[in-house]
Amino acid sequence: MEFFNSALGKNITFVRPAYFIISGFIGIPNIKFYYVFLFFVYIVSVLGNTIVMAVICLDRNLRTPKYIAVFNLAFVDLFGNSALVPKLLDIFLFNHRYIPYNDCLAFLFFCYTCLSMQALNLVALSYDRLVAIIFPLHYQVKMTHRFMLSLIASFWILVIIAVLIAVGLLTRLSFCKSVVINSYFCDHGQIYRLACNDYTPSFVISVLLPFVILWLPLIFILFSYLYIGFALSKVATVQERVKAFKTCTGHLSLVAIYFLPILITFTLMGNIHPNARIINLSLTSVFPPMLNPIIYVLQTQEIKESIKKLFKIRVQSKITTKK
Repeated sequence: MEFFNSALGKNITFVRPAYFIISGFIGIPNIKFYYVFLFFVYIVSVLGNTIVMAVICLDRNLRTPKYIAVFNLAFVDLFGNSALVPKLLDIFLFNHRYIPYNDCLAFLFFCYTCLSMQALNLVALSYDRLVAIIFPLHYQVKMTHRFMLSLIASFWILVIIAVLIAVGLLTRLSFCKSVVINSYFCDHGQIYRLACNDYTPSFVISVLLPFVILWLPLIFILFSYLYIGFALSKVATVQERVKAFKTCTGHLSLVAIYFLPILITFTLMGNIHPNARIINLSLTSVFPPMLNPIIYVLQTQEIKESIKKLFKIRVQSKITTKK
């Protein structure tokens, strides 16, 4: 982060605290039950996403462009919840609310990177469904392994650069007032508002980042499904429409689980209690990674068949070994 500071002049001195204090869940009644719930969510998330990743790796029939995106989503969900939930429980359950300055910025970077990649990964899956339904005869040509890998890699690069800029701008802020972050993690917005010097660049990036990483993906997904709906309306038979729509139900469920809680929380932001806001925001962070693998296992026929096949092979190998 020295690049951001050297660009402003060598004689500028920034007041950096030794630590921040995370105060998010303090004072909420019966909050320990919520911690138990978060632990359960984390365990289910780890098991579910690990199973999805293992099934895609073991079954060669699932090594398609679509399941490259599904694998990446499972990896992001697993990595994101592993970056957030254990640290969150350590902070509040074991009362380790003092987090060093550099650790806080690293915590912020990993959480924001994973949350952003979840949204962009839904864009990749949306584009896959769009091509599959609108251009079914050209799907194999348009949607190749190389294209999907390039798309996901470009999303990773975009997100990492954007979040690094946001974190880098925080390093040019001086904190000579409070060091208490009123959130459940090292929240970018809560941190820059604690600064006692000009935080305009951080404010600008806090406006641009959600627009690029959150709202643009949502707009693309909505327009892609409007286009799909328009195309399906021209299909001759109802059975063909239903068959085409069924291929989208899993992805639509993921989109609803990820975006609806965020939209509801930010729409009612000024009308709900701060404690309720913190609970809602924490749920929007940890819930989708838990539900995504469950939805894909239950609503995707290929994965269900693959799990049955792998389980059958394992049972048969055990029987053969015993004989």
